[in-house]
Amino acid sequence: MRALVIDDERLARKELINLLSQFDQVEVIGEANNVDDAKEKIEALSPDVVFLDIQMPEKTGFDLLEELDNVPHVIFTTAYDEYALKAFQVNALDYLLKPVEQKRLGEAIERLQKKLSESAAKHESATSALQGNKLGLDDQVFVKDGDRCWFVKLSNVRLFESDGNYIKVYFDNNKPMIHKSLNALDERLDEKSFFRASRKHIINLSWVEAIEPWFNGGLVVTLKGGDRIEVSRRQAARFKDMMSL
Repeated sequence: MRALVIDDERLARKELINLLSQFDQVEVIGEANNVDDAKEKIEALSPDVVFLDIQMPEKTGFDLLEELDNVPHVIFTTAYDEYALKAFQVNALDYLLKPVEQKRLGEAIERLQKKLSESAAKHESATSALQGNKLGLDDQVFVKDGDRCWFVKLSNVRLFESDGNYIKVYFDNNKPMIHKSLNALDERLDEKSFFRASRKHIINLSWVEAIEPWFNGGLVVTLKGGDRIEVSRRQAARFKDMMSL
């Protein structure tokens, strides 16, 4: 597994890299000392996992995750107990308290290996089907709303809705907002899995439950869970083709 270590303290990075070198299954492919540096390296190197310090100057580990289009597996590392609960609330893969203990690190790596093994075949087939670096159903994004945070698998997101300069993300019973444009998101999503229904909405095609005619040649799509989304007349013909109607 390919790992990236992100921490603003050089000694902390070196200590963790030294510990990771004792695990044959882990290859440390790089390190970063701030959010901007980390973002560049994640996008360039596509690590399987990032060991991420939460508290860093200027921008935190959570800020980094919010800026990423596609979020890898995350193991948080921090010296602050106060962040433990928050870290677990975002359902991260694991949480390590500094100074990192070899045994706890081994447990985290074992958990990661199991996670990677479970999703390997599925992820491989999904990845091979995508063009370029499009985001598919097996990818995950990080969503933060106040003190609440989630790692959300795109297969669980039924709808994206534009709201000014923000996007409302519909999953489970949650509708948090992220600071992105719908146009930018649309360019990143796999068009075989997600459909731009209108200027305001992108729907997850796997969540479509019913389709009915609407005014002026448009359509209304009902998603599992009851959301009703209008497909514009301009997009209706393309939608019918995609759904083989």
